[in-house]
Amino acid sequence: MLAFANAKINLGLQITGKRRDGYHNIETVFYPVRIYDVVETLDAKVTGCILEGVAVPGAVEDNICLKAYQLLKQDFNLPAQQLCLLKNIPVGAGLGGGSADGAFVIKLLNDKFKLGLSIPQLEDYARQLGADCAFFIRNQPVYAEGKGDEFRDIQIDLSSYFLVLVKPDIHVSTSEAYAGIMLKDTRSSVKDLIHLPLREWKANLKNDFEASVFLKYPEIEAIKTHLYQQGAIYSAMSGSGSSVYAIFEAAVQLPELERTNKVFYNV
Repeated sequence: MLAFANAKINLGLQITGKRRDGYHNIETVFYPVRIYDVVETLDAKVTGCILEGVAVPGAVEDNICLKAYQLLKQDFNLPAQQLCLLKNIPVGAGLGGGSADGAFVIKLLNDKFKLGLSIPQLEDYARQLGADCAFFIRNQPVYAEGKGDEFRDIQIDLSSYFLVLVKPDIHVSTSEAYAGIMLKDTRSSVKDLIHLPLREWKANLKNDFEASVFLKYPEIEAIKTHLYQQGAIYSAMSGSGSSVYAIFEAAVQLPELERTNKVFYNV
């Protein structure tokens, strides 16, 4: 069985405090986009993982797809599986690609072996893999808080707009991004700001990671500036970076950005 694991972007992201468990409390809106990895589970004599496509840092045996299998294996008598991952979602881009891969493997195994896990149960397993993994179980826009794994449904639809995502050849690690964060005073909540007219997002809906990431990587800020110059209604870095997305009213082509970046159109 195989599935297409999609990426996500963050519509606004505010860091609201440091947690005792070492994580930070955040608030954001997760929104699914059409950039995909392919994950597949095949019957095998010995469990393993094959990685193709975009290079994934770390040892193969530490890949999140294997961790997802091992997580369910603890509670269910699963046979050996060959897990295959064709990686297309950029790594270190704030797009949740690894989290999506893990969540989709959990869903695949649940379906393939008829484990009968409910949506809340699948989310509970996914939360053990990473802070935003559970989002990809329902895979619908949500307002997320806590460490990014507490969800509230939210009504938002960007399908009538043209979304562009730009990934420079820069890897921003999550730990690196958090290291530069300066906590701010109480502000309007993302769950309220997201309901402003889209043209008001530029002045109000912020990503707290941008200040420190742009300081270290001005090339990323330059991409955002260029997207606005090309007519974007709204542009922001996704998650902890390094990708930048933009919302346009109509289709655009950005060949000048394609020269040194990976550009995804109509995501």
